[in-house]
Amino acid sequence: MSHDSEQCGPNSQHFTKRQLEGVERVARDEKIKLADVLIEIKMSRAAFYRMRARGKAPRISKLPNGQVRVSRRDLDAWWESCGQNAA
Repeated sequence: MSHDSEQCGPNSQHFTKRQLEGVERVARDEKIKLADVLIEIKMSRAAFYRMRARGKAPRISKLPNGQVRVSRRDLDAWWESCGQNAA
């Protein structure tokens, strides 16, 4: 195995702490499609909208074209609140 193949991949570059924090910030602000959120939380669309009607679902944003997105930050906060309510 040559050394060239070992240099490809996620560990081939060294990032500064500031660069990594920037990547984390972008990931937290990411807008996620509702279909992907439903897969992550293992919930049907109908159940999600029932929870939303009760004020228990993560906050959604509606795009001008009518599509729905959930920010990663809001989804993570919702997960945290679910854990606190269960305890």
